[in-house]
Amino acid sequence: MVRLLMVDFSTPSVVIDIIISLILIIVGIVLICRKINRIFVYCFYAALSITFTLAYIFELKMLLYVSLLILIVGSMLFFVVNQGEYRYLILRNATLKSKKEKMQNTSTQDMYKMVAEAVKSFSKTKTGAIITFEKTQSLDNVIKNGTLVNAPVSAELLTTIFYPGTRLHDGAVVIRGNNILAASVYYTPTTRALTGKYGSRHRAAVGISEISDSVTVVVSEETGRISLAYKARLESTTYNTFLDDLIDLMNDKDY
Repeated sequence: MVRLLMVDFSTPSVVIDIIISLILIIVGIVLICRKINRIFVYCFYAALSITFTLAYIFELKMLLYVSLLILIVGSMLFFVVNQGEYRYLILRNATLKSKKEKMQNTSTQDMYKMVAEAVKSFSKTKTGAIITFEKTQSLDNVIKNGTLVNAPVSAELLTTIFYPGTRLHDGAVVIRGNNILAASVYYTPTTRALTGKYGSRHRAAVGISEISDSVTVVVSEETGRISLAYKARLESTTYNTFLDDLIDLMNDKDY
C-alpha cells in the first residue's frame, strides 16, 4: 500500500498534474455541494470508494494518490460548507438539553411543594405519616416488603394512602424521582437511643437513614410534629421551614 503511494515529485509534470487536479476538485466539490448538497455526499463517497478500490487493484499509483487527496479535501470542504448547519445542531441540542433540565427541575420543585402540602395536612390533623425520598442509593431491597404503587406524587394520593383505616396507611411511602414507588414499606428500626419521646415511625425513619443516603419525613400522630431523618440523625422542623429544609437535604451531596 505504501509502495503504491510513492510518487516522484521531482518530475514537473507530476506536480503540475496534481495542482491542476486539486484546483478542479475543489471548484467541482464546492459547486456541486451548493447544487445538490446531501445527495452529492452519498454519490461522492460511493464513487470515490469504487475508484480507490479499482486503482488499488490495478496498481494505478497516480489515481490512487489523487483519490486519497480527493477524500481528504472533499471531507474538509464539506465540513466547511456545512459548518453553519453543524453549529445549528450543536446549539439546538444544547438548548433542548437546557430546557429538559429546566423542566425536570421545575417538576421536582412542584413535587416537593405537593409533599409539603400533604405534610401540612398531616400535621394539622395529627395523622401519622412516614415518607422516604430515595437519593443515590437504591431502596429496591427495602421496598420488597411493601406494595408497589408507581404513580406520580400528589398531595391527594399521599393523603389517601395515610388516611387512618386504609390498607396502606401503616408503613412508609418511598418516593423515587417524582413518583411514589411503593407504600406500606416497613423498615428495620434503629437500635440507638433517641433523645426525647419517639414512636415506631421515628425509629424506623432513623433506621433507614442509617443504611442509605435517603431523606425521610415523619409526622407524629400524637403531636403532629414534623421531623426529618437523614445521616442517622433525626431533627425536628416546622411547616414554615419544612420545604426549604427538605430541599437542602435532597441537594446535599456530602455523605
